[in-house]
Amino acid sequence: MTATSDADPIRAEQTATWDAVSAGWLAWTGEFERAAGAVSAELVRLGGVRPGQSVLDFGTGLGEPALTAADVVGPTGEVVGVDLSPRMVARARERAAGRANTRFLVGGAEAAPGGHDVVLSRWALPFAGDVPATLRALRSALRPGGVLAAAVWGPPAEVPMIALGFGALSRLLALDPPPHGPGPFALADPERVRAGFAAAGFRDVVVTGMVVDFRLAGPEAFAGFTLDVLPPRLRGLLRDRFGDERHPSVRQALAEAADGFRVDGGVRLPSRCLLVRGARP
Repeated sequence: MTATSDADPIRAEQTATWDAVSAGWLAWTGEFERAAGAVSAELVRLGGVRPGQSVLDFGTGLGEPALTAADVVGPTGEVVGVDLSPRMVARARERAAGRANTRFLVGGAEAAPGGHDVVLSRWALPFAGDVPATLRALRSALRPGGVLAAAVWGPPAEVPMIALGFGALSRLLALDPPPHGPGPFALADPERVRAGFAAAGFRDVVVTGMVVDFRLAGPEAFAGFTLDVLPPRLRGLLRDRFGDERHPSVRQALAEAADGFRVDGGVRLPSRCLLVRGARP
């Protein structure tokens, strides 16, 4: 990622945020990956990952889709995962213990060497402070003819797993909608995504959709998930208002938000993402 005076504060904020929520995400990895694993598998397919290849996973978080790709490239290939959050990277390394073909580095797109056959990214691009610069850096990380395959979230109304809880808390706190900027829905417009990839120098750009079938044990489980992965800013606002972000009123608001998604004794939260594929000329 190219550093700029505008992007540096965003980068620092993103690093602090993902460090703060790394333990919460780790606690829910099993439930989350039961559905999200299908996205990792589809990105690997879109990228054309094969045995022996070199793959970069940008914004790897706890190690996906890096670990899925590592199973495909095998012992003759290599996967490098990069993420701004040192705590996320530490946990990804723990999850990858024993895999000789996988390594994780702290940093942005600039942290990994070039010459990769494939770059993958699952839900990380919308958080970049400078998306055009990040896309150009990822293009440069590819060998000629290499492929970038990325997933980004669709519109908030179609992504209850992520948007439902934050919407409920915003109403509870009477918050205004956040200004346009880095966040999970910053690339929810398929035309903007397609144009951005093309402007960054990718060819044969294709954008498709995929619904991720998230399921949790019930509304209370959804409340617990949302609170465990809550960014520090919202956590602080809830503490200021209620004394504790896990106050019964907060948990009730979150559980009620998920109540309309009950099915088969739990909650089903089908959430749409966009899958983007582009190649370096």
